[in-house]
Amino acid sequence: MPQVRPPALHDDAEGRSLARRYPRGLRIDPHSHTWAQVLYAVSGVMWVEVGREALVVPPQRAVWLPAGTEHSIHMMSDVEMRNLYLQDRSIGHLSAHSDVFEINGLLRELIASIAEHEKARTRDDDYLGAAYRLAMLELAHAPRSSLRIPLPDASDRRLDALCRAVIDDPSNAISFEQHAASAGASVRTLPRLFTRELGIGFAEWRRQVQLAVAVSGLAEGRAVGSIVRSLGYLPGSFSDMFRRELGAPPTDFDPHATLAVSAGMKS
Repeated sequence: MPQVRPPALHDDAEGRSLARRYPRGLRIDPHSHTWAQVLYAVSGVMWVEVGREALVVPPQRAVWLPAGTEHSIHMMSDVEMRNLYLQDRSIGHLSAHSDVFEINGLLRELIASIAEHEKARTRDDDYLGAAYRLAMLELAHAPRSSLRIPLPDASDRRLDALCRAVIDDPSNAISFEQHAASAGASVRTLPRLFTRELGIGFAEWRRQVQLAVAVSGLAEGRAVGSIVRSLGYLPGSFSDMFRRELGAPPTDFDPHATLAVSAGMKS
């Protein structure tokens, strides 16, 4: 799998940006950066693994990664990436731990504008400095996302194999018994492993994966019916699950709004 080379990082800059396009299915190895990073895509959906958590990142979300945070990325669709790399001296007001936050219109335009200005032949360093500082202020006030999926630590290959199989195909069409047989574990052993290692049962964990995949599909503009079929749900039961978890039915989801607005203001 490829690595990502960040832009040249110079101590005299407030920050630097990265604008790249990646195809669906591309995976980027676990890596870290010497500067803090805002991992963001203006279009497309990323699956980001940080520590023992997976984060599904549609264009309404971005990931905050303090300097030195190891992470890997899987492109769930074609992705137009616009990352920011930030100096330690400028981010003291931000979290020392990785986080997921929602992107509002101003922050989205700031990130895109910074990337465009850094590519320009004539750089306006005063503008870029002000834009970086405003972006960092916006980051401090951005709502945080609670959609996080716990991951095993890979010490037990059976649990790790089952989780990876569900992530690759979260459909209800594959039963727990089938997953257990494929992972080489008994249907008695795996539930204990789930509870001990992840703190929740298999059914709840798979629902979290399904919900994350569904939200990402909706953010891309996919039809609800297509998502329901791919996850092996009946339309009514999927709508009930979505409403229970996010407070509104999937038909009310607005791919152009923040996730908080999509999930909460139309219920």
